[in-house]
Amino acid sequence: MKVILLQDVKSVGKKGEIVEVSDGYARNVLLRKGQGKEATGKNMNDLKLQKANAEKIAQEQLEAAKALAEEMKDKKITVAVKVGEGGRVFGSVSSKEIAEALKAQLGYDVDKKKILLDGPIKTLGVTNVGIKLHTKVTAEIGVHVTEA
Repeated sequence: MKVILLQDVKSVGKKGEIVEVSDGYARNVLLRKGQGKEATGKNMNDLKLQKANAEKIAQEQLEAAKALAEEMKDKKITVAVKVGEGGRVFGSVSSKEIAEALKAQLGYDVDKKKILLDGPIKTLGVTNVGIKLHTKVTAEIGVHVTEA
């Protein structure tokens, strides 16, 4: 029996796939647990429409991320830190502080987990930091670390 999977099923297939399974397994496990539905003509058309809609939404999200990356391209934020003798920074600038500065200074609400730092920033001056806006789009923004 052909079944359209409604969720990932271990050792059978992934969500949205059409798989061929035995009639008993389909009726007693997949259909009863709601993990799949029979691959009728109507259900196949519904699946095609859902996939087309998902692709359209993914494309719109990609375009929005590219536009935001272009908008962020030449912008800088300033983060003030305490400095000791000889210009040594106390502590470091973390992704959390960068996310807060982005929200306060530029109005961008970016999750701190999306900020790509090689390591914490421990020096004064400007450092370019990557921000992952989409799986295929990464923006760069300048972080100017100054003395408080």
